[in-house]
Amino acid sequence: MNNLTAREAALRAKELRAVLRYHSHKYYVEDAPEIDDYQYDMLLRELEELEAAHPDLVVPDSPTQRVGGEADSRFTPVNHAVVMESLQDIFSREELLAFLRGILERQPAAEFIVEPKIDGLSVSLEYENGRFLRGSTRGDGSVGEDVTANLRTVRAIPLRLAEDLPFLEVRGEVYLPRRAFERLTAEQADRGETPFKNPRNAAAGSLRQKNAAVTAGRGLSIFVFNIQQIRQAERTPPAAHGASLERLRELGFRVIPSFRHCRTPEEVWTEIERVGEIRGTLAYDIDGAVVKVDDFAQREALGSTAKFPRWAAAYKYPPEERETTLTGVEVAVGRTGVLTPTAVLEPVLLAGSTVSRATLHNQDMISEKDLRLGDRVLVRKAGDVIPELVRSLAHAPDSVPYFLPDRCPSCGASVVRDGAALRCDGDDCPAQLLRRLIHFCSRDAMDIEGLSEAILQKLLDQGLIAGPADLFRLRPEQLAPLDGLGERSADNLCQAIAEAKGRGPARLLFALGIRHVGQKVAQSVVRELGSLDALAGADIVRFCAVEGVGQVIAQSLLDYFACPEHRALLARLRAEGLVTEAEIAPRQAEGPFAGKIFVLTGALPTLSRKEAAEKIGAAGGKVSASVSAKTNFVLAGEDAGSKLTKAQTLGIEILSEKEFLEKI
Repeated sequence: MNNLTAREAALRAKELRAVLRYHSHKYYVEDAPEIDDYQYDMLLRELEELEAAHPDLVVPDSPTQRVGGEADSRFTPVNHAVVMESLQDIFSREELLAFLRGILERQPAAEFIVEPKIDGLSVSLEYENGRFLRGSTRGDGSVGEDVTANLRTVRAIPLRLAEDLPFLEVRGEVYLPRRAFERLTAEQADRGETPFKNPRNAAAGSLRQKNAAVTAGRGLSIFVFNIQQIRQAERTPPAAHGASLERLRELGFRVIPSFRHCRTPEEVWTEIERVGEIRGTLAYDIDGAVVKVDDFAQREALGSTAKFPRWAAAYKYPPEERETTLTGVEVAVGRTGVLTPTAVLEPVLLAGSTVSRATLHNQDMISEKDLRLGDRVLVRKAGDVIPELVRSLAHAPDSVPYFLPDRCPSCGASVVRDGAALRCDGDDCPAQLLRRLIHFCSRDAMDIEGLSEAILQKLLDQGLIAGPADLFRLRPEQLAPLDGLGERSADNLCQAIAEAKGRGPARLLFALGIRHVGQKVAQSVVRELGSLDALAGADIVRFCAVEGVGQVIAQSLLDYFACPEHRALLARLRAEGLVTEAEIAPRQAEGPFAGKIFVLTGALPTLSRKEAAEKIGAAGGKVSASVSAKTNFVLAGEDAGSKLTKAQTLGIEILSEKEFLEKI
């Protein structure tokens, strides 16, 4: 990579960006991938290395810019030039037909489009000269919030359009696919957290994260369904909704799926019924069907009320519930020791699929609903996705309230209360060990490709490993006899394990699975302290001095490294050759800005934000994303927004770029 000339590097970067955009579109928009994840990741890594070696090649719409750090604001208001209207809800066939007849009385030639109503968060996307400029939430329809940094991480959103239109604003619905929702709630339950209740809440919470990297990890997607504004040099804008969706697809958007053109109210109702029948089989959550007048001129003539457009409405499907019997409760143990109960039910057909299990969350939920084995219960799908018990309908004779065990079902150790969760207190719990190993090998941790849950279980069953450090002593001849492997796969697996040794201390710290220590915290702690040995010797005051680390996280780190077994594990990992020291020495609080906190806002005359942040760090200071009473300086450029106003209100010193450079 370093042998390339500047011209060769520029050409290769351009080629890689085009290839990655193509495959990203095939995967995230068309659902038709042509290469596997590993091949895509290798292409992306090559581009990342190129851009690191040649920073001048980085462009805003590069695939490498999908995942950012902290969002620039929380969150700047955005005034919508075109109001993002909401829809009136309709709940019956009679209401729907009356609504359609009212339209036809005023516009006898009107025809309609019926499309699924995605249950997510409505957003506006703005493009200038074909490049993604800004993204915002709907808010109250007139004023939303700027969430550009987070929307950039949604891979179904094109950062560059197929045509360089002067300006385009579209409206879409950001949502969390069902599989991503199930994965997220399982992770939350494993950590002892209260899971999101439904995909819409999860999507809204993910999109409004202060840290865009958290948003990126949630797996959000989008369907675009409307052109808000368009300026194009040669083509006439579409005259009808169906044509506008085709135009959006041409430009590279993932458009609302399975929309259907209907000529009569009866056809509209038939399509609504069809969508209702298949909603349980869809890969995403819907909460209804939207009916719209197709022709834009007719829409204009129909107009809007003070609250809703007169040319569209949302038909809401009633929640489907079924009665069944609670036959048992299964209790699983997660990697942090949390006991997670799952109801076992007599199978029942619900929302298009057979349901035989339902989440129970924790003991508080079980007691609140007074659930007992043998109960007749009412079950539904939360957001039509995750089965949940609504309530008990009748207790069986001689039944007693159900309580989770006071001993771990995996190892027999005592169970302790931790907030709403019950947690196994055993250090040698086999269920926790498997889950910890799965986490240790996962992509965001040590990223050991090929070490699946099934293989890890076989390694444990065969006695080949008893903890993470043992993975790095495995030999091909030990792995090859395992069912499903063989010599070639064993060699590849050993190679992947060897490569993981160089992942670095931040990845290793996250891989250890310390409670409350996520990726960002692990990176911050290692950046400040420099090595895992330094962490083992730190006190709670030192931990709390790290930005983003509070009392709870600091205590968790302190407890972990105070444990002799954990210190021994760290020593074994170091002995196996894992990198436990940062390549860059920990930042020293020395220089003219030692211990000072900066906030950057607006466009500086000569410095980029990254360059300014680097200068602040080199001078001993820190950069924060938001203004607070702890902020010492605000470095302000042109078009500074709410951060500048807040700083002035708090009496914080404002610096221009010139004043900033003079202080350095």
